[in-house]
Amino acid sequence: MVQRTANAEVMSMDLSPKRPAKAYGGDGGAYYDWSPADLPMLGAASIGAAKLHLAAGGLSLPSYSDSAKVAYVLQGAGACGLVLPEAAKEKVIPVKEGDALALPFGAVTWWHNAEHSSADLVVLFLGDTSKGHVPGKFTNFQLTGATGIFTGFSTEFVARAWDLDQDSAAKLVSTQPGSGIVKLAPGHKMPEAHAEDREGMVLNCFEAPLDVDIKGGGRVVVLNTANLPLVKEVGLGADLVRIDGHSMCSPGFSCDSAYQVTYIVRGSGRVQVVGIDGTRVLETRAEGGCLFIVPRFFVVSKIADETGMEWFSIITTPNPIFSHLAGRTSVWKAISPAVLETSFNTTPEMEKMFRSKRLDSEIFFAPS
Repeated sequence: MVQRTANAEVMSMDLSPKRPAKAYGGDGGAYYDWSPADLPMLGAASIGAAKLHLAAGGLSLPSYSDSAKVAYVLQGAGACGLVLPEAAKEKVIPVKEGDALALPFGAVTWWHNAEHSSADLVVLFLGDTSKGHVPGKFTNFQLTGATGIFTGFSTEFVARAWDLDQDSAAKLVSTQPGSGIVKLAPGHKMPEAHAEDREGMVLNCFEAPLDVDIKGGGRVVVLNTANLPLVKEVGLGADLVRIDGHSMCSPGFSCDSAYQVTYIVRGSGRVQVVGIDGTRVLETRAEGGCLFIVPRFFVVSKIADETGMEWFSIITTPNPIFSHLAGRTSVWKAISPAVLETSFNTTPEMEKMFRSKRLDSEIFFAPS
């Protein structure tokens, strides 16, 4: 009875793609997030989603989160300061469009867009909130600023912790009026980013070897424990998928009880999701900037519009496995002819014709 009720709740949820709302910001940029109130599957799947926009000279102040995350640079270039748990030294990582970083629990980060940058630095965060304070929403803890941790401690505690006199401690804690994001004063010198700090920390999805490359169809880069070891600590897998105009992504599902969280980077297309008892639970057009979640074991397929479609997804397992229902690797190609014939209640001739299709295509189908 409990299982039936849970199934009914998932089937009745609004799965339509949503855009984020601004949470805070100022001259230096803004932080946007998706709310489980608007996208209920975030709470059901315990997934958080947010975006950081930094203007030229913007700095996202040092903070840590209650959730492990994958960060993906959607636009621009800049620097990410990263201090891993128990690390004695900060890494200052140069980042650029297409970079993916795995950020485990306890990681302290700051983000900076250079003063003379010609574009905003935009970073997408997707992560697991199952151990967080609010299922479906990141809770970030600022180390400094108007909402910084130390503003909550008494001057006595701050002075003892930092070995300062109380006047100095009070002044240090109160001098940064900004909250979360600030704009640096002109000419303020920030630490230099080091290319060697990217090693083992960053995978650029535009430069990495393609896991799937189908001419006229699409391309995939998968993030897993093999090419980004920190993914294991985060407990999430991810991929970047780009399909060409009017191409189709084969109907498929995650066969290891994982949720698929998809952010449309650019382009647009049609999306259909089919759930329990063959019910189509979503039929919509998804556009750049939108996010949606596919429930566990539900089948999803996409067809790009004329300009194609690109999306970045996380899967709630570090080494995801998918089953596809069309194409050369389709489960139908493995099922014996007699079973297929009976399952569809069709003739041997129709079964042979069905099996003979898509022998060369894998998961993307170019337009005929």
